[in-house]
Amino acid sequence: MEALDLNLLPALDALLDTNSVTEAARRLHTSTSAMSRTLTRLREVFGDPLLVRSGRHLVPTPRALELRQDVAALVEASRVLLTHEGGGVRRQRDFVVRVGDAVAARLAGPLLGAVGAQLPGVTVRLLAADPADSAVALRDGQVDIEVGVLGRTDPETVVQRLFSDRWVGVAAAGHPFAADRPTVAAYASARHLEVSPTGRTHSPIDDRLALHGRTRRVVATVADLATALFTVATTELICPAPAALSRPACQALGLATFEIPLPLPAPVVAMAWHPRNTADAGHRAVRELVATVLRDAPEAPDVRSVGVAV
Repeated sequence: MEALDLNLLPALDALLDTNSVTEAARRLHTSTSAMSRTLTRLREVFGDPLLVRSGRHLVPTPRALELRQDVAALVEASRVLLTHEGGGVRRQRDFVVRVGDAVAARLAGPLLGAVGAQLPGVTVRLLAADPADSAVALRDGQVDIEVGVLGRTDPETVVQRLFSDRWVGVAAAGHPFAADRPTVAAYASARHLEVSPTGRTHSPIDDRLALHGRTRRVVATVADLATALFTVATTELICPAPAALSRPACQALGLATFEIPLPLPAPVVAMAWHPRNTADAGHRAVRELVATVLRDAPEAPDVRSVGVAV
């Protein structure tokens, strides 16, 4: 491979990040034809096509995938060096942070306050989580950071565990469960509200009840936790909620929480991003604020081992 003109690095980074000559040209404020010539030059330098056509799109070759993270790190390191930004983020930047429903209310206010105070050049766009395309969105750069109770992630995705919460029951202040912890039988016979964006009524609660020979009736589902808490506040319904994450909202709405008389898997809150962003100073600064805000969330008491009353 012949020596690489370092002036080609930003173009290579843009091409590998966008998989598009047009988008790379737009990012670097140049013409599509000039970027196309640059891609031809890069192909000659690396002895590899780097981006090849697949239908109407360009897709990276294995060699391009190998280069992507290192090139991004080199470009970011060069930018920090030349602009003397080592200690922080001074230029205008946008970050897309996709947040799980249960985490959003706890994260949004404190995070935006911290960003405004510490990273004044940064704009944060908070989007609702979409588990169906989480890995794709991170890989393609549509989303910078994913935060929430994450399911399966792409093997190349970096995942940082933030903290473990626990499930509690939530009810209106005057509900009988607010005064006395329910037995399994009483809990099963209550009218339940389930948080489910897809309308699914079955959850691990039903699996645990089945071990006791019990079933419950889910009389309604809602798409998000905030709607569930407002609904519970004015009805006789009960619903499960993550204790630490929902505590500020429950206190604001005057809701009661109670122990669910069943052992349930603990929800683990984590943050994920694509490894090409690991070394980026701005990305790292936003990640650190997200982690600080959520780790400062009021700790949920440890799950107690309980003798289950039936």
